[in-house]
Formats: sequence, structure tokens, C-alpha cells
Amino acid sequence: MRLSQLFFTTLRDDPSEAEMPSHRLLLRAGYVRQLGSGIYSLLPLGKRVNDRVEQVIREEQDRIGGQEMEMPVVHPADVWRASGRYDAIGPELGRFKDRNGRDMVLAMTHEEVVALLLADVVRSHRQLPMQVYHFQTKWRDEPRARGGLIRVREFVMKDAYSCDRDDAGLDASYWAQHGAYVRTFQRLGLDTIAVASDVGMMGGSQAHEFMVLNAAGEDVLVLCEACDYAANRQVAVIPREEPAAEEALPLEEVATPGTTTIASLAAFLEIGPERTAKAAFFVTGDGRLVTAIVRGDLEVNETKLVNAVSAVGGIRPATVEEIKAAGMEPGYGSPIGAHETVVVIDDLIARSPNLVAGANREGVHYRNVNAGRDYTADVTADLTNAQEGDPCPTCGAPVILRNGIEVGNIFKLGTKYSDAAGATYLGEDGQAHPIVMGSYGIGVGRNTACIVEAHHDAKGIIWPVEVAPYAAHLVSIGAAREPRVTEVAERLHSLAAEAGSRREILWDDRDESPGVKFTDAELLGMPWILTVSPRSLAAGGIEVTERATGDRSTRPITEVEDFLVSGVMPERDEAATASA
Repeated sequence: MRLSQLFFTTLRDDPSEAEMPSHRLLLRAGYVRQLGSGIYSLLPLGKRVNDRVEQVIREEQDRIGGQEMEMPVVHPADVWRASGRYDAIGPELGRFKDRNGRDMVLAMTHEEVVALLLADVVRSHRQLPMQVYHFQTKWRDEPRARGGLIRVREFVMKDAYSCDRDDAGLDASYWAQHGAYVRTFQRLGLDTIAVASDVGMMGGSQAHEFMVLNAAGEDVLVLCEACDYAANRQVAVIPREEPAAEEALPLEEVATPGTTTIASLAAFLEIGPERTAKAAFFVTGDGRLVTAIVRGDLEVNETKLVNAVSAVGGIRPATVEEIKAAGMEPGYGSPIGAHETVVVIDDLIARSPNLVAGANREGVHYRNVNAGRDYTADVTADLTNAQEGDPCPTCGAPVILRNGIEVGNIFKLGTKYSDAAGATYLGEDGQAHPIVMGSYGIGVGRNTACIVEAHHDAKGIIWPVEVAPYAAHLVSIGAAREPRVTEVAERLHSLAAEAGSRREILWDDRDESPGVKFTDAELLGMPWILTVSPRSLAAGGIEVTERATGDRSTRPITEVEDFLVSGVMPERDEAATASA
């Protein structure tokens, strides 16, 4: 491809809206352009990278027996109603009506469709196990689209589905996919950690997310450096020290003016925050007011709370008006005397005697509040977030917290979707059995962005060979002074094109200054920069620069030609002339 003909343009300045390196560089280098919030066009360079990423994923799915197919992006809403997800998912699910007034949805994922296909196609145990997958556009109306391709609303995902006879078969498929993911991310140049995670809207019995560590990541990971424990903080269960036993003391009212936070309350009463009870208020998607109580030195884990109350449509913070309508006072709230609220307490609260809690009057708290005596909990569960230095649940060593970006996930679904669709098979026993399913997703564009996050420098992108849009970036300089420059560049360009799409090179044939050409070459990030100039030809050939290291050497033309055909750059000859 000649750069003079490529549909792209670079930006000399960093886009003001770009916060992450991948967002900034993909925009600046002409790989993507934004159409709307969380909606991007892939320009030719970006499409080539995504295609390379897809091919790596495809090869590893095929390696474990996956069969590629394609399913629609628009689904009748009744398909999602049958599984229960139409009402369980909030505004993230794209809903609309067709011209006949029928409810439709834009696919977030394809479990329901696969289950219906299984019900139609599979009859006998002899057809199982099987794995199918596809690459398809998804729509999720994210409330916080950010980070360029990191969190978008429209994206292409590889979603795969395992279909087995029983739980033992699902377990084998699950770990086969786990291995395929490990290999996939290694080939993409991503250093990932597999962490236990919440099953969320997918349902099922087990899930793992593959994470890349990144300070800008929205997920918080709980990791133990002394053992292999790794979990998303959404599901990490941390052992807590048992509170000292105390006799329950009488409830005592105490004036606490201006103490609307745990920090100010503990300072005013000269006690530790662990001696207080913190109230947090939420409303579920189906309209229930939830009052969550945790110890003052801990934080509410919203995912655990959602699971504890089976919150359809998730939760949102309650308004002041909603809290007061239930007889509670924001800043001084507790379940004591409250009404029309679901009271959920952390299991540590249930074991902690004589805490300080709100009296539901401004400027007033109670001492010696005891759950079970002074108020009744509707649900008792683990509700708290892990914190830095907490003991590891496996070995007891202090855990660390790190931010991460999810690049893939795997779920054991069980029979949730096959039961809803009536997807069964006739077993060897002559009986009908539900097909046991798993689901496995990788967001293509997010992986592209994470590759840039992991592989860039101050000059631009540094693509790993496996996913680079072109094998090399050819720069020709001084053709007007030396006609042979163009002759050599033309030959290299043609030779690479004849070698196949994986060996194609990008030739900067523009009438631009050397400075502009080299700046763009470093920004665009091909693994190798090949410079043909009167100087390089006089020195014996072509200047070859490895983008990742900056190492430069002048190589014979025949050696570069061999590289374009074989894809392997020969080891540098120490006797070669190094350019400055």
C-alpha cells in the first residue's frame, strides 16, 4: 500500500478528549475516528489491525474444535423474555420496535440464539459435545463510554458457546477455552491475569475474567503475591477478624452535631471507625429501597449487594427524598425505626456488638446498637470490599489491589438458557436431558486498544508482529537526486505484495520531508522501518530500524528482499554498518 493513496490522516497534536495512551495514539495515527459517544469508525489501518486480532482468536478457537458461524445482531424481544433477561437488564439493552410494532432488541450477546439453534439442531447425545463461535457486532448502551476503544457502546465481539451433555463435559470445555485464551493473549502481546469474577447478567455457576493490569482500568483486582489467589474485588471474600465478645449494652442516645461522615463521627466520639455502623441507600431496578449496613471502616460492595437482594435491573443510589420517605435521615441514617426498606447487613455487623449508628434525626446517633435486638435484618451476607493489606483467603498473606482492564471472559452457564429454549438431547438412557452450556467472550476492539496500551512509547505505537497492519514501513528519501531509490522501493513494494497479505508493506511515497516521514513511521508503529535513500544505497543497501528497540543497521538489499518473502529478519551482522 502506498501511503499517498491510503485513506488516513495523522494529527500533530494530542486530541483533547483522549485520556488514555491508546485513545490518543489510535486517533493521532489515523486508525480510528469517533462518530458519537462510544461509537467509532475503523479506518483502513484500524480495520487491518482488528482483522489480525480476529485471526489470532479464530486460530485458537479452531484449535480446540470451535466451528465458526454467524448469528443476527437483531433479535425478537420474546427470545430475551423467555430467558428472563429482557426485564432483568436495564437501559444497557437496546430496545426498539419494528415497523409492525413488534418488540426487538440489539444483541448484547447471543446465549438465547444459540440455545434456540441447539433446540432446533441437536437431537442425540452423539451430536455432543460441540463448540461454536462467531464474530458479531454488539450494542451495549454504556452509561460511561470512555477510553476510546476501551469502553464503547458498539463493538465486535468473539463469543463462543460450548454445548455439552453434563457438568463434567462443561468443565472440560471451560478449561479448554481457558487454555485457548491464555495462548490467544500471549500471541497478541498481552500479559494477562485470570481472576475469579461475578457471573452478572450471564448467570451460571463460575466465571473468570482475563485482565491486563492498567492504572486506568475500571476493575479492581485482589491479588496475592504469596500464592495464586486472584479475584475481581466484586467477588473477593476476605476473612475478617472476629470482633471481641461483649455484653449487649442499653441503647443510648448521643448528640453528634455536624457528623455526617464516619470520619467526623469517629473523631467526635474519639472511637475507631470499626466501632461504627455505616448505612448506604440504594434503589433496585424493580423499585425497592435497600438499606445496606457495613462496619464504618469498610465499604459496601455493590455487586455483592445486587446478588444478595437479587436486584432486577441492578441498583442506583437512593435520593434524599426516597431515604426520608422510609423514615431515615441521610448522614444520620440506620434501620432503627425505618419502614418500607429491605435491610441488608454485612455478616460482620451481625457479629459486632455495641456499635454507633444513626438515630434518624439530624445531629443525633445511638451508642450500643446491636443488630437483631434494635432492628431486624432481611438479609445477612458478605457485603464488603477487600482492602489493601487484608488477609488472603487462601494463605493469609496481605493482598494487594491493582486496577485492570478486562480483555476476555469465560462463564459456566449450565442449563439456564437451554431450559428456557427447550434445548435437550436424547441420552444413552433414552431420556431427554438439557444441554449444558458455557459462554466465552473477547472484545476485538478493546484488545486492539490494550495492545497499544502495552506497546507504545513517546513517539507512537509499537505493534507486535502478529497484529501489525503491515509487516514493515518503507520510507523512500531523495528519489529526485537518485532515481535508483524509487527503483529499489518499487521492487520491495511489489515483492511484498506478491508474498501475500501478511507480508505487505506500507510505502511512504509522499512528497514530504524526511522529518515528516520518519515521525509518521514511528507514530504508525510497524515492527520494522525500511529506509531507502542515496545514503543507504551508498552504504551498501537499506537502513533497517527495529521499531521496538530503535536498533538500526544497513542491510544488503537481497537480505531485505528475503525478509519480505519469509517474514523473518536475519540476525544483524555485527560487521554491518550501523547508521546514526
